[in-house]
Amino acid sequence: MRRSGIDLLFQGRNLLRLLEGLWVSASIALVAMGVSILLGTLLGVVMTSRRPVVRLITRTYLETMRIMPQIVLLFVVFFDLTRYFGINLDGWTAAVIVFTLWGTAEMGDLVRAAITSIPGHQYHSARALGLSPWQVQRSVILPQAVRRLLPTTINLTNRMIMTTPLVALIGVVEVLKTGQQIIDPNRFTHPDGALWIYGAILLLYFALCFPISRVARLLERRWS
Repeated sequence: MRRSGIDLLFQGRNLLRLLEGLWVSASIALVAMGVSILLGTLLGVVMTSRRPVVRLITRTYLETMRIMPQIVLLFVVFFDLTRYFGINLDGWTAAVIVFTLWGTAEMGDLVRAAITSIPGHQYHSARALGLSPWQVQRSVILPQAVRRLLPTTINLTNRMIMTTPLVALIGVVEVLKTGQQIIDPNRFTHPDGALWIYGAILLLYFALCFPISRVARLLERRWS
């Protein structure tokens, strides 16, 4: 007997399973983004170096992370590390490593752009006061760059959350994979169940990403 698709959403633990899958997606993205902010800030400062070798290395890393699809990185880290180095990672850890590599590269370029956008007289004034180059970066340049970085950092965070469904290909059961697991065995008894399940996933993603964007907007208004 065919049943309404909405029944499938609330049948048994299905809704709870979707929430658990959302937590997996969010934990991967937020942990990776937290580490990426720290490493990306350091990378961004290094990328402002005038030394050709340093700029070549950092630029090569950035372009490699941008050109190589995340799914390829996931396969390299998850499968090849085990095959060639005997490092056996679970899917969640491999996903965090890959998203951190990608996020660090993107964050580094955002930090570099924010730092280079600071007017030159800020550097000269700070150095005239006797501050060291590190003190100039820490006390003068980076605090100003943070305000310019906020919108793009929030955008990168949301992009990372939306990219997490790729981790299902290395065995991580995130929210989209959970939805598929619910739909597949019930496609005959609940033929319109996919509409409700994917609709619920859409709302869950919105509920996760929208508050992040709102916080960024509030901080922007406050700092402006």
